[in-house]
Amino acid sequence: MIDIDYLNFLENILTDNRKEKFLKVLENRTNHFTIAVEDIFQMHNTSAVMRSCEVFGIQELNVIEQRYGKSIDKEIAMGAQKWVDINTFDSITNCVDTLKSKGYQIIATTPHENDCLMEDFDITKPSALFFGTERDGLSEEILQRANGFLKIPMVGFTESLNISVSASIIIQNLTNRLRNSKIDWHLSEEEILVKRLAWAKNSIKDIKRIEERYFSENVK
Repeated sequence: MIDIDYLNFLENILTDNRKEKFLKVLENRTNHFTIAVEDIFQMHNTSAVMRSCEVFGIQELNVIEQRYGKSIDKEIAMGAQKWVDINTFDSITNCVDTLKSKGYQIIATTPHENDCLMEDFDITKPSALFFGTERDGLSEEILQRANGFLKIPMVGFTESLNISVSASIIIQNLTNRLRNSKIDWHLSEEEILVKRLAWAKNSIKDIKRIEERYFSENVK
């Protein structure tokens, strides 16, 4: 449960414009879709995917670090790491199992003879969209455990796109369709409160000192 008094205390430190911006952005946030990236060798690509998630309203990004344990490129992410939840996993199995337990179907974004074209994709089901490495694509484990496959229609000679470009195209397309649908895709009231608290903390300098003062004065 969220401590509403504590949330109000922190939000009173913020400007009205900041608080209004939080509410406006949260109106367009969703967990109906989530994104997963697998062992991305060039970390700036993961950072760019994170930025696309933030811009188009995807709240969670799942990062599998089975082989490369690289950190987010903050310059590329341009602050997106403050507003998007990053879930890290040390194995493909752990990531897939976790997302399936949350009710997501696993969708592999990879050229495949049984692929569904982007415009034909069924957006009604909560989906975890997996993107693979630049060099090898998605692993065999993800392909075997996927509930479906998704591809971007292409009409040129080039058969693939950079992962960050592919993710941006797919995320924009699917979230736009979602917002124009009658699907209940919004965050719950509890999820919104959780994000308001987290974002308030991310926006306040010297938050640790302020937290210590608040709890020393208010917790008995």
